[in-house]
Amino acid sequence: MKQPSRQVRDALRPEYTIDYAKAERGKYQRRLSETGRNVVVLDPDVYKFFKDSRSVNETLRAVLALASATNRLTDRRSRGRKSATTTSS
Repeated sequence: MKQPSRQVRDALRPEYTIDYAKAERGKYQRRLSETGRNVVVLDPDVYKFFKDSRSVNETLRAVLALASATNRLTDRRSRGRKSATTTSS
């Protein structure tokens, strides 16, 4: 069976056309590098939980603090296990 021919349409709307001749390369690079900021792109499912960069930073700091506390707890347990296994062998 013959497939109907599909015309490839430009998906970009006319109001979003970009004149690359007027584009400036690295327009924001200096400002970002001077302030020491990094640009991170969040996936849409993650993005919907954060309203701004402040909330992202607060959450990441909380996760880091939790990871640090958990790491300390695991270090203590693993040291105890190592000494228990070394004394029994």
